[in-house]
Amino acid sequence: MNMTEHYYALILAGGGGTRLWPLSRNTRPKQLLPLIDERSMFQLSVDRIAPLFPPERIYIVTGEQYVQAMREQVPQIPADNFIVEPFGRDSGPAAALGAAVIHQHDPQAIIAQLAVDHHIGQPHAFLELLTAAHQAACDGYIVTLGIAPSYPATGFGYIRQGDEIANINGFKCYHTRGFTEKPDETTAQGFLDSGQYSWNSGMFIWQSARAMDEFATQQPQMYALLQQIQSSVKASTLSEDLRGIWEQMPKISIDYAVMEGAKQMAVIPADISWNDVGSWSALFDVHPVDESGNLFRGKGAKPITLDTTNTLVVSDRMVVTIGVEDLVVVDADDVLLICHKERCQDVREVVQQLRDTHRDEYL
Repeated sequence: MNMTEHYYALILAGGGGTRLWPLSRNTRPKQLLPLIDERSMFQLSVDRIAPLFPPERIYIVTGEQYVQAMREQVPQIPADNFIVEPFGRDSGPAAALGAAVIHQHDPQAIIAQLAVDHHIGQPHAFLELLTAAHQAACDGYIVTLGIAPSYPATGFGYIRQGDEIANINGFKCYHTRGFTEKPDETTAQGFLDSGQYSWNSGMFIWQSARAMDEFATQQPQMYALLQQIQSSVKASTLSEDLRGIWEQMPKISIDYAVMEGAKQMAVIPADISWNDVGSWSALFDVHPVDESGNLFRGKGAKPITLDTTNTLVVSDRMVVTIGVEDLVVVDADDVLLICHKERCQDVREVVQQLRDTHRDEYL
């Protein structure tokens, strides 16, 4: 595929992945784990976009504690392309920081902001989607990649599509008519039935100049702080004064910070077999299960399951289950997690309890 020399990928890779505890830990978060195949989620994120973006046009925003491990996993990415957050402040400041660094490097840049924890089952279609979105971004739109909903999900945000703008290489591009955060099931079913809504993937394509304008207009405090910090973020360690500046950054998502208030927004809905690998239950959506609905992940002996259904076992040891259903069992040597499949989102509450009680050896 031919692609402009001004098209850049920005991968946000700083999250801690608390819902995938106890495998995801402070020293080895989910983006460094091989949850899909033998490659880490981070390596997969880089590999899938490599046909469109050469290494020098792939930038990564992550925490300073992860930089070394990430550089080892993708040595083809230049060291200066790792943009360091002193600590996480949600996706708003991370996106702003990444956009500012790229814009400083290339004021004509168009940025595809991507996430590190997505599974995309149709990578070729995804590249075609990014190509179509690039064209719309060249016309001045902030383009969000919508996911054609397959069920009334309550864990995703939704984007309502308006009038059609264009058909770009087979992808229909629409004006957006609003964002809705994680609706209840009845509302989600109505969205699905209407055919006018897409899941919000959190992936955006926009001109770097437009990004800077939006942050300056909608988040002036963030923008002012950004001007102080952006020239020093490529160092592997940050001085205390820069940490102090970062502490003043509002903790806000990119959706709330900019996207929900931006004008000239567009959405391109597509079916790319997308999944947000944000919790243990998400693995059921990206891996084939056996005839009883069970899923096993690990390097050890295959578990023995008697009268067991819809259960996930993640372990490098032999595990035996008898007469259970809808369970998630994750063995991390020093921690054993057992929870109901429908309670996987609550794992983050356990992590918070460990923080509150200063049991840092388990974090």
